[in-house]
Amino acid sequence: MYDLIIIGSGPAGLSAAVYGRRAGLELLVIEEKPMSGGQVLNTYEVDNYLGLPGIGGFDMGMKFREHADAAGAVFKTASVTEIRDDGEVKTVRTGDGGSYEARTLILATGAEHRRLGVPGEEKFAGRGVSYCATCDGAFFKGKNVAVVGGGDVAVEDAIYLARMCGRVSLIHRRDSLRAARGLQDKLAACGNVEVLWNRTVRDIYGDGLMEGVKLRGTAEQTEEELAVDGLFIAVGMRPNTELFRDIVACDGQGYVIAGEDCATRTAGIFAAGDVRTKQVRQIVTAVADGACAVASAERYLTDKR
Repeated sequence: MYDLIIIGSGPAGLSAAVYGRRAGLELLVIEEKPMSGGQVLNTYEVDNYLGLPGIGGFDMGMKFREHADAAGAVFKTASVTEIRDDGEVKTVRTGDGGSYEARTLILATGAEHRRLGVPGEEKFAGRGVSYCATCDGAFFKGKNVAVVGGGDVAVEDAIYLARMCGRVSLIHRRDSLRAARGLQDKLAACGNVEVLWNRTVRDIYGDGLMEGVKLRGTAEQTEEELAVDGLFIAVGMRPNTELFRDIVACDGQGYVIAGEDCATRTAGIFAAGDVRTKQVRQIVTAVADGACAVASAERYLTDKR
């Protein structure tokens, strides 16, 4: 019987592991992949984490894991297949036949950026293709970039990038944006933003680094090329919550409903990082969530004694 089981080993899960061990909790971290770090491992360079400007994403993930190891965290690599909530006992079952019990759980399974699924997307991820303008925009100062999407995030990204980039092309598959009217007005006021209506990205090309995209018209099926140094994909997020949506309350998009204390509506279960409802999903906020979730779990365990 563990005090705490943490599901997921991205920044939120690893932070929770460090804070949990410092609190003297007997804990287990269950990670699906054999390498800890989550999405940060696929980030070429991280330039906005306090005190570590320019660190490689892989190196950051390894440092986070080393810290958790030094704190004495125990890790298990396996796919979680079932989570049961029996009140004061939570049971986690894994695909290799394992079964683990704990008094509290922290769900830190993260969220995934929706992909376009086009040639070159994976090849140039971190080498021109990005899913976070606030994370990577500074690398493209003075350069020409494109944003894909038509919702609030895509328009916000285009406005943000317009402040530092040479030209910003907003690629949208329809003839109108879904973003809030106020955001559309701000976008229209940007002198260096061009909206490319009724177009989809069909291919991303380059030699080493990304050099441009091939576009196709949604109506006439015309083909064209757009030379850009960076492509920011903002077509939505998908939280990894399928496994436990019948145990904890989620919002309409599938994110676990939890506030800054990371407590879900199910006693003894907490959510940390990109998986929970929150305004900003960044490495720094995920790390903070790990600490907050452990503090809440500690209070829960103390109250139960």
